[in-house]
Amino acid sequence: MARYAISDIHGCLLTFRKMVEEVIQLKPHDHLYLLGDYINKGPDSKGVLDYIFSLQRQGFQLTCLRGNHDQLLLDAIDKGEHTVWLLEEDKQKTLANFGVTSFKDIPSQYIAFIRALPLLIMLDDYLLVHAGLDFTLSNPLLTNNHLLLNTKHMQPSLAKLGKHRLLHGHLPVPKATIENSISRKRPSINLDAGCVYYLNAQFGSLCAFDLDKVALFFLENQDQPYAIKVK
Repeated sequence: MARYAISDIHGCLLTFRKMVEEVIQLKPHDHLYLLGDYINKGPDSKGVLDYIFSLQRQGFQLTCLRGNHDQLLLDAIDKGEHTVWLLEEDKQKTLANFGVTSFKDIPSQYIAFIRALPLLIMLDDYLLVHAGLDFTLSNPLLTNNHLLLNTKHMQPSLAKLGKHRLLHGHLPVPKATIENSISRKRPSINLDAGCVYYLNAQFGSLCAFDLDKVALFFLENQDQPYAIKVK
């Protein structure tokens, strides 16, 4: 059995599917951990969720976490669409992709899926979260939900992580930065290689991580071209 983690797919269905089927060649006895941000910015948010549902129906083992963009959809429904901070073009792209004009009209199976997603997963050897933990706390596991989904500033502490290594995404970083975190055995690994930002030479790849072999897989964005602001 192999264990893999991927973060920040952002509607890049073709890239995600190729990563799963051709690059890591996921098997039913493997386990795939997805660290959130399935939707927004990219061309096929609905397709990414449908593909996750399809993998689950076929018996693949997936554990999915919630990202801040996924939370944004829930906030739009629960608190009102004025809470949506997306650029108008990004908002309309996502709505059109689901075939609706309002977030509250997105079909219930997608909303239920996102509502059920955990914000933090603890394995024997890794901690998995979308954005990160608050290491100013004596126990970072008590990090509030907002920071679990949104923090961009961390100073990971080996002493506070103990036997765990932290896997997260949220903040796009160059491929070399991710590789450096592996080679230098950093206590945390950011797996967001900015797949959706294919117009930025620093980004534009989806990253998968083998938790057991401590190996990285990169796949250049397969969904381009589409309209996206250069990060």
